[in-house]
Amino acid sequence: MTKLIIEKLLEPTGITINGNNSWDIQVKNPSFYKRVLQQHSLGLGESYMDGWWECERLDEAIYRLLSARIEKVLKTKLFKEAAFFQMGLRLFWVQAKHRLFNYQSRSKAYEVGEEHYDLGNDLYKVMLDPELTYTCAYWKEATNLVDAQNAKLKLVCDKLRLRPGQKILDIGCGWGSFARFAAKNYGVSVHGVTVSKEQKALTDALNKDLPITIELQDYREINGKFDHIVSLGMFEHVGHKNYRTFMKVANRCLKDDGLFLLHTIGNNETYYATNAWVQKYIFPNGMLPSIAQIGQSVENLFVVEDLHNFGADYDKTLMAWHSQFCNGWDELKNRYDERFFRMWSFYLLSCAGGFRARSMQLWQWVLSKHGEPNGYIAVR
Repeated sequence: MTKLIIEKLLEPTGITINGNNSWDIQVKNPSFYKRVLQQHSLGLGESYMDGWWECERLDEAIYRLLSARIEKVLKTKLFKEAAFFQMGLRLFWVQAKHRLFNYQSRSKAYEVGEEHYDLGNDLYKVMLDPELTYTCAYWKEATNLVDAQNAKLKLVCDKLRLRPGQKILDIGCGWGSFARFAAKNYGVSVHGVTVSKEQKALTDALNKDLPITIELQDYREINGKFDHIVSLGMFEHVGHKNYRTFMKVANRCLKDDGLFLLHTIGNNETYYATNAWVQKYIFPNGMLPSIAQIGQSVENLFVVEDLHNFGADYDKTLMAWHSQFCNGWDELKNRYDERFFRMWSFYLLSCAGGFRARSMQLWQWVLSKHGEPNGYIAVR
């Protein structure tokens, strides 16, 4: 019965169970069907980690699932059909909990650093470009990951109109790729904050002889005034209960004539909890904002000067990361086991499929405190 339900759900996707196409799912354990129906995204991801199913082009399978709006089909069934009722109650409770409670409070601020970014610098050195840029690259004119990441960093600097001698705040600085690029090419000094001990340790070593300081600190503790502020790929960890607080910190720390560039993944709709599998295995306490939520958070604090969406570029970025991860696995397998390999592959490829289906977006917001006197000239 559960197999028939799954097959029926898959009909509009073009995915066939044990079919011959590269995006078809090859089921190895018949318990897969019940597990997915009972646990939804968590069951799908965990059963892949456990080797219960395979797919030659996992990214394409996820793209097809999301393009067919399978989640919306499920929502219409959750409380109408007995086979889906328990799953509906679980999903309702998850959303309710995240709406009511603050899962990104000060006491939880360092959890994502410890569980994700502190996994090991060796992993990220293999997967990322040489400067360790862990955010969406800009592929407008680039044909490889290094050029695409440099193009993204240049895009950010040009949008902020950086000038020599300026002092920049980088909220969620990662391994310092933006800070190094901006300091070397634009003559600015950068103060970065991170919640990852491993990121700070490596970044301090890489930033020698540059006007860059890195602090292990929650964004709510930042003080000082800066000519410009940048935050690349950190807002996904802030949470809806704290969006307004985050924007107040940025407003407080930005000089009156400065610009704030916010680079974040976003949802097409407003949700209060993220994918259960991603929450458990990849980004604890993560949450993707919607345009409505960001808009409300900046009201009466900032003028939105520019909003740039290049979410389709994240597909290419994630596929490049996955390729490098697989090619470098021999360097990593003595420390990370096969289940980790499957988990990390599922993470990268399913996200690539999500961006390909345009279920997720990548936005760069340029914000000013009082509005640019003669208008802001957008940079692309």
